[in-house]
Amino acid sequence: MSDVIPCLGSLGFFFLLFSFIIVMRYMGYRETMALAEKGLVRSDKGPGNGKNTLRFGIVITGIGLALCVGLYPLGFMGDGARFPLGLGPWMLAGFLPMFFGLALVLIYVLTREDKKPDQPPAAEIKPPEPPQG
Repeated sequence: MSDVIPCLGSLGFFFLLFSFIIVMRYMGYRETMALAEKGLVRSDKGPGNGKNTLRFGIVITGIGLALCVGLYPLGFMGDGARFPLGLGPWMLAGFLPMFFGLALVLIYVLTREDKKPDQPPAAEIKPPEPPQG
């Protein structure tokens, strides 16, 4: 019975997480449909400059590193001789987000485009205004 509560808690967490993602996607869909009914189109911002990739990479790496530091002492509790350097399967909870975040930072570094200071930024193309009358 004592194992059921953590399992239900974990399942409940993932259920809430996926429910939130589904609700957010549905709200975005409804917003797009409401704009389409009014004859408007959602503007595509394009690929952007990649700053969000860097931000999320740094945040996720920090969360993974914090989990690694917090979970590391578990390897020395009880029978620590079974796991070398105190690294056990619980460390995956920290290593996975840490390496995922590092991959995002690496993606930002490898795909960013250096802007030349002597070139002006590309002009944005605005849609033509509808005729008035």
